[in-house]
Amino acid sequence: MTLLKSVALAALLMGTVAGQAFALSPAPSVATNRVVGIDGANNFRDIGGYKTSDGREVKWGIIYRSAAMNKITPTGFDQLRALGIKTNVDFRATQERQSTPMVWPADMKVTVYSQDYDMDMTPFMAFFRQKDVTAEQTKAMMATFYRDAPFKFAGQYKRMLRLIIDGQTPMIYNCSAGKDRTGVATALILTLLSVPRETVIEDYLLSNQYYKPEMPKAGDKPDPMYAAFSRLPPEVVQALMGVDRTYLEAAFAEIEARGGWERYVREDLGLTAADEAKLKTLLLK
Repeated sequence: MTLLKSVALAALLMGTVAGQAFALSPAPSVATNRVVGIDGANNFRDIGGYKTSDGREVKWGIIYRSAAMNKITPTGFDQLRALGIKTNVDFRATQERQSTPMVWPADMKVTVYSQDYDMDMTPFMAFFRQKDVTAEQTKAMMATFYRDAPFKFAGQYKRMLRLIIDGQTPMIYNCSAGKDRTGVATALILTLLSVPRETVIEDYLLSNQYYKPEMPKAGDKPDPMYAAFSRLPPEVVQALMGVDRTYLEAAFAEIEARGGWERYVREDLGLTAADEAKLKTLLLK
């Protein structure tokens, strides 16, 4: 497969497909004041406002999450300036960043952190070679991705958390759709802050409401891969392009299976008890 096709497939599966409109299922009612209006942004949300199990609340205006931001307009950058963004953690793979680069205006002095790596698309390619794929099969495949995500991206999550602890905020972190790698990152942060699991899942499910896959533009050159994708049954497309609570539950279940939350926090994320306490001091009120 050529590099271009690899990039196209990665973007397709991770959320930047341009080929059809997707009717994603409604999200819970936790969205009040959560979406931030940034011109040209997609799935751009503040993670503040959630109550913790001990009655505290996540502060607004410190941590933001988003899909790829390569289409933010000059107006959008003015809106980001108003937020005082200091740091951008970009979880996208090398090819994704090269295909749709995000260039911050120099005057904003935003420090960008990313990591070069390749998306292993072998499981997805094998999946699409099957005939009569069902939604349940698709969900099982996505759950497999999520089981691996807390560990595959642990280094990037560890750096993100360290940057927060070191005061490099306000911060925005993103992947391509702002729902998978970014969704796991948000779930980890909220869990570290003692936000109840059900609330964490409800926040995660908001991507079904606020992630908007691009529509094709008039005159765009047809792409056979996208055309094949558009012929999939709607429920299969939903399973790929949306989010499902079973995906995030698979990630947490795998953390438990590999030694539990405490071990994961201490060893994979590299956080001490003092680090956790500081994180709560910085992000809770």
